[in-house]
Amino acid sequence: MSGLLVGAVFGAVFVVVNAQEPLGGAVAAVLRVLAGLAAASVVAMWFVAVRRERPVRERGPRPNMFGKGYLVVVAAEAVLLFGGLRVLAAWGVPAQANVAWVAFVVGVHFVALAPIWKDWAIAVPGAVLTVLGVAGLVMAATAGLAWVPFVSGVLSGAVLLAGSVTFGWKAIRSAPAGVPVRA
Repeated sequence: MSGLLVGAVFGAVFVVVNAQEPLGGAVAAVLRVLAGLAAASVVAMWFVAVRRERPVRERGPRPNMFGKGYLVVVAAEAVLLFGGLRVLAAWGVPAQANVAWVAFVVGVHFVALAPIWKDWAIAVPGAVLTVLGVAGLVMAATAGLAWVPFVSGVLSGAVLLAGSVTFGWKAIRSAPAGVPVRA
């Protein structure tokens, strides 16, 4: 559930930061409120999962998800993320494209983690974020530049939030009390 919590927080940040013009003020406000509610629901599910797992923790350690493969992917993500933003700036690409690059790199990071964690469910939002990032990068060179934060930011955030809520809800509903929730 901790991964879903992280996904929900980043999803909410994507929406809150990027819900801006050309969206109307009321639409942006509604999107921000919905993102906050979705993130809050994942936080609530996380607390339920933690309460259910307490007795199980005494049975032994959980498998380490943060081993060498994870560290390599995260290091590559950091280099690509910050290096790519500097390259975009050096090339004079409009600042709106930054969120597209972030969505692209985060999406690729999920796809890369899927085989390492042996969890192909995270490849789906990863692929969607990758596509939304590419779409935003393409749009940055067109008259659709103003919509890049919506396409690559708000929609990416919505994907992360929807995935976190959906998988969190499934995990909570399917795990009986005393059984660890591993979403």
